[in-house]
Amino acid sequence: MPDMKHMVATVNATELDELKEIPVVCDFPDVFPEELPGLPSDRDVEFRIDLVPGTAPVSKRPYRMAPDELKELKIQLQEQLDKGFIRPSSSPWGCPALFVEKKDRGGKRLVWTTRPLNAITIKNKYPIPHIDIPFDRLGWGQNRAIIDKNREEDIPKTAFSTGYGLYEYLVMSFGLTNAPAFFMYMMNSVFMNELDKFVVVFIDDILIYSKNEKEHEEHLRVVLTRLREHKLYAKFSKCAFG
Repeated sequence: MPDMKHMVATVNATELDELKEIPVVCDFPDVFPEELPGLPSDRDVEFRIDLVPGTAPVSKRPYRMAPDELKELKIQLQEQLDKGFIRPSSSPWGCPALFVEKKDRGGKRLVWTTRPLNAITIKNKYPIPHIDIPFDRLGWGQNRAIIDKNREEDIPKTAFSTGYGLYEYLVMSFGLTNAPAFFMYMMNSVFMNELDKFVVVFIDDILIYSKNEKEHEEHLRVVLTRLREHKLYAKFSKCAFG
C-alpha cells in the first residue's frame, strides 16, 4: 500500500538560492524570475473593462507626496516604463497613485486608486469557489504572479495621476474588480486536464497534492511545464515544495 500522506506544494518563505537544490524545480528557473519580464505575448482572451452604460470618465487630482516618496515615485515609474507595463497618457481618465507597504520584503509598492473605476465597471460573473472549499480539504497554497495585457480600448481607463504626469497601464492591475474572475478563468483553462486529479486552483493560487514523493515530482513537473507553456510565472519566495 502506498503512503497516503499527501505531498503538498504550499506557501512559505524560501530563499531564491535554494531553487537549484530542489528536484524538478531546478529545471524551471525561467518560471521563477527574480523580476517579472516585459509584456507577455498575445493570448486568446484579453482582460477587459466594460463600463455601466452612460458613465463618464473619472478624473481626480494626484495625491500630495513627501520628498522621499516623490523620489521613489520617479524610480518606480521609470522601472515600469522600461518594462513596458505603463506608458505616458493623455486619457480623460485619471485616478491618483499612492504607495502601499510590500508584505514580503519591505519597501513601498506603487499602486493606483481603483475604487472609482470599479464602482462603474460591469461585474464579471465567472464563478469563484468559496475559499474554504478547496483548501480546507487539501491545505493552503499561494505562489502565483501573472501579467496579462489590457484590451487596447480599455487602456485609457487605467490612467493614474502622479506629480510627474499621467500614465496608463498596458497590463492588468490586480486591484481591478474583475481581475480575480479573470485570473480564475485563466487558471482553470490552463489546468483543466489536471483539476481535481492533483491540482486545485483558487484565483492565482495553485496547490499540488500527491500520494507519494515520486508521484509528487511527476505532478510538479506537469504544473511547471504548463506555466512555462503559457508564459506564467511564480514568485519563488512564496512557494514551498515537499
